[in-house]
Amino acid sequence: MNAYDVMIIGPATRDINIDYTGVEDRRVGGAVSFCAASAAATGAKVFAAVKIHPDDADIMDEIPLSDCDKIILPAVRTTLMRNEYFTQDRERRQSNCLAQSDTVQLSEIPNHSCKIYHLAGLLYGDFSETLIRGLADRGKLSADAQGFLRHNVDGNMEFFDWKDKEKLLPFFSFLKVDALEAEILTGEADRVAAAKKLHAMGAHEILLSHNKEMLIFDGNAVYTCPVKARNLRGRTGRGDTFTGAYLAMRQMGDDIETALKYATACVSLKMESVGVFRGTREDVEAYYAEFYH
Repeated sequence: MNAYDVMIIGPATRDINIDYTGVEDRRVGGAVSFCAASAAATGAKVFAAVKIHPDDADIMDEIPLSDCDKIILPAVRTTLMRNEYFTQDRERRQSNCLAQSDTVQLSEIPNHSCKIYHLAGLLYGDFSETLIRGLADRGKLSADAQGFLRHNVDGNMEFFDWKDKEKLLPFFSFLKVDALEAEILTGEADRVAAAKKLHAMGAHEILLSHNKEMLIFDGNAVYTCPVKARNLRGRTGRGDTFTGAYLAMRQMGDDIETALKYATACVSLKMESVGVFRGTREDVEAYYAEFYH
């Protein structure tokens, strides 16, 4: 039986990205893709379970893992997203879902030994309560909140509070949110207050992404690290890249501060290029040495 530090689970996508000047770019996306790439770059042992239609197997070529470390979870259809950005910093966007894959089933997940399972969801319906409970029985569990808050309403992306949050948040050792998702879940616009409330709801370690900084709260202290990207060409996948790198570092034994610094440097570097992170751990460490000291 293979042993892994992190297993990333979720739907990959075909993305249509339109920037604020109207230029269109088509490429593979999805939280699972960005997370797996940055996690693997740390040197961690990473497995990706990717929900796509088998006819779209070429998508797997964009996930930089060996063939034995990734698997297709057959879907009725592959998720197709259209993202239109209205500002140069890519903070204002309109996302539309042109097709959504079906729910990941617990029976599909390989029974590999794994320290932590990360649910890299995109839309409500990607994961079920049965999957959450089943994976929590196998090991530690992590999730991106967007997979429980962002709903596909006739192709439009609408955010709603997660009705099962009080019941299911205690299953998660790590919870990734952005500022908007944190406010939806807690009612708190202040990021620190929101992180503390999410911890009080039962999630153990909160990862909160923002365009200016990344924040961690573990119930004892608040840790932050500034984003220092020199351009935002690769803004898509920001939170997912950070999450993959952070989870991998933590599972390999790094403390919060070390993992946070590495993951923030990784996402800062990644945001300067379109697509998933293609660099190495040495690239990230060199970037940190140059821009964070």
